[in-house]
Amino acid sequence: MTADECIRGRRSIRRYTDRPVSREVLAKVVETASYAPSWKNTQITRYIAVEGSKKDALAKCTTLFPGNGAIIENAPMVIAVTIIKGRSGYERDGSFSTPKEDRWQMYDAGAACEAFCLAAYEQGLGTVILGLFDEKDASKLLELPEDRELAALIPIGWPAENPSAPKRKTVDDLLSYQS
Repeated sequence: MTADECIRGRRSIRRYTDRPVSREVLAKVVETASYAPSWKNTQITRYIAVEGSKKDALAKCTTLFPGNGAIIENAPMVIAVTIIKGRSGYERDGSFSTPKEDRWQMYDAGAACEAFCLAAYEQGLGTVILGLFDEKDASKLLELPEDRELAALIPIGWPAENPSAPKRKTVDDLLSYQS
């Protein structure tokens, strides 16, 4: 599969089969995703695989958008994407490196999430990145340490649907030049 095929073929999957995701396949996905770029190679992203009753409890943390809870309940596994706070966008003395301050950590999380989803797609898995959830309740449920922040939830599993690509903006809409 070429990068073009992978990027154009990957879809946000919201319905999954009952087939579990093996630890071996998940390890391959995470290994590939570990090559996502990060601020000064800080590699702040960490993944927590959530299954069973804890996954079902996590679905209840989506009251901001209940549809996300249904997606989580349907998936055999959810990946909690976390970041180590205070590293991306910072200098060693704790000062910010740029005017973007701590926003770099979410940039790194976003790059890692997309790398994870593309790596999962290459393995035949479906994913969708969820951002609407009660971060405080979900973080408490996951027992995150103080130095971690929950960036996203990614349901993952074997797709039970094959949605078509939504309409894309043209290159003329997306690209401009200046000199």
